[in-house]
Amino acid sequence: MGHTDESTTATSIDPADRRFAAVRGSERQLSGIRPQSLAERLADLSGEAGQAAFDLDGRPDVYGDGIVTALEDRVAELLGTEAAAFFPTGTMAQQVALRCWAERTGNPLVAMHPLAHPEVHERQAYSQLTGLRSVWPTTAPRLPSAAEIADCDEPFGTLMLELPLRDAGFMLPTWDELAATVAAARERDAVVHFDGARLWETEPHFGRSLPEIAGLADSVYVSFYKTLGGISGAALAGPTEYVAQARAWRHRYGGQLFQQWPAVLSALVGLDRELPRLDAYVDHAKTVATALSAAPGGRVHPAVPQTHQFQFWLPYPADRLNEATLRQAEESRRVLFGGWRDSAVPGLSLTEITVAGPALEWTEEDVADALKEFVTLLG
Repeated sequence: MGHTDESTTATSIDPADRRFAAVRGSERQLSGIRPQSLAERLADLSGEAGQAAFDLDGRPDVYGDGIVTALEDRVAELLGTEAAAFFPTGTMAQQVALRCWAERTGNPLVAMHPLAHPEVHERQAYSQLTGLRSVWPTTAPRLPSAAEIADCDEPFGTLMLELPLRDAGFMLPTWDELAATVAAARERDAVVHFDGARLWETEPHFGRSLPEIAGLADSVYVSFYKTLGGISGAALAGPTEYVAQARAWRHRYGGQLFQQWPAVLSALVGLDRELPRLDAYVDHAKTVATALSAAPGGRVHPAVPQTHQFQFWLPYPADRLNEATLRQAEESRRVLFGGWRDSAVPGLSLTEITVAGPALEWTEEDVADALKEFVTLLG
């Protein structure tokens, strides 16, 4: 057949494969965690971490018992709720959460932010699958205030608050502001649901425990892969009767899987390994943000990170920034950033910084040195 030269082979490499190889082969990584191969992930789950998280000599789960029940019980205890149910995806958990409250309140109207996950990342499933409607108490890039909840001109039955509000820059209110917003919803006889995909890392900002935070809401959703490094999965927590209702809808939505032990075991490992480290990640994010803010034309948002994640902006096209990121990883084996994307602000591209275990090794001077090299690669 035809001859394939080296240049053709190089350009035909899948971008995802190239990034995987570059990041996995790096010696230092600032944002995120080092990706694992399939073999490495299996070895991790079957090694010391997996054995410490659960009895690996026991039988696998069958339709949600065994190890799944153990995870659900642990989440309920961590959040201080009566019960919790495991879901294969957060999108499914969110849809079920809102549907159950609509059934209980008899009100299909949900107050949420226009940047909330169901509005931006779930293809409006809440309306397409359940017939719910949304109302936006505010369009400002933050969660609604108590006054905005009180002044909302539509009689919503559920208030959904995303903590933190990711697409606004992982923004959080103060504890007093959050409590006041919840109280304003209660004054309107509405129930409150927390989209807490990243609730785990909000404790330092609020200065409150997870049970205290979750206790403000009627129900809470948490993710196991966004912060804890799990394979997939989520949990919906709340009163026993509500969670039982959620389990019924989980089955109807196709979430009653025969076996889920790999995802569940990885969630238990994450609770053991990552949850105790989150305070350190949140604290170090401030150091990383300070160093990155010195980049020519760079912007950090929020200026002082409220969790271990924040936005970073640079005045270059996203494809150019992505190429420089990979070149730096391949040539100097240092990875500063995850993926870049063009933003709604002309001339600026955006990436999300996630300060996790690998970033703790970076001093402010280390970040500045690698950033200088990165800018050079941009030309």
